[in-house]
Amino acid sequence: MRKIIVTEFLTLDGVMEDPGGGDESEYGGWSAQFWSKEAEEFKHDELFASDALLLGRVTYQGFAAAWPAMTDDTGFAERMNNVPKYVVSTTLEEVEWNNSRLIKGNLAEEISKLKQEPGQDITVHGSGQLVNSLMQYDLIDEYRLMIHPVVVGGGKRLFKENSHAKNLSLVETHTFKSGIVVLIYKSV
Repeated sequence: MRKIIVTEFLTLDGVMEDPGGGDESEYGGWSAQFWSKEAEEFKHDELFASDALLLGRVTYQGFAAAWPAMTDDTGFAERMNNVPKYVVSTTLEEVEWNNSRLIKGNLAEEISKLKQEPGQDITVHGSGQLVNSLMQYDLIDEYRLMIHPVVVGGGKRLFKENSHAKNLSLVETHTFKSGIVVLIYKSV
């Protein structure tokens, strides 16, 4: 059975909003200063260990606007552009990024079916609202939290107040020279 892997860039105070620095707002751009070869290799290995992305609407729209124009020497951009993408949205009518499929029906049922299909892991990037919905249905198998050594004081948090309570088991850690700590938890 395939696993649903949630992978997130977070600040020490749990903010997930705008880590890429697409704008230089008060909370924007906080992750770029900690990017390193170690982080790049971790994300590369993670992407190539999965064969599908599961995305919420906001993350999908950001990725679909950026990735088609990207290239690199490692094959990362090609993989992002060609891997199957499942987009959960109640408002989108169509998805145009290569190899994307819209999920509008019963979330628990649709994701459970995806998990039963043969293949590698399915990764969820960003997509905070989707992650909180998946938590309610106990559909997440693993959390990979890349904690960045910065406190931004406010912004969208991964785990909302009154989130579904869930016990996790720490199974692996990585510490990068840049100060990023990766915490990998499995659902118990």
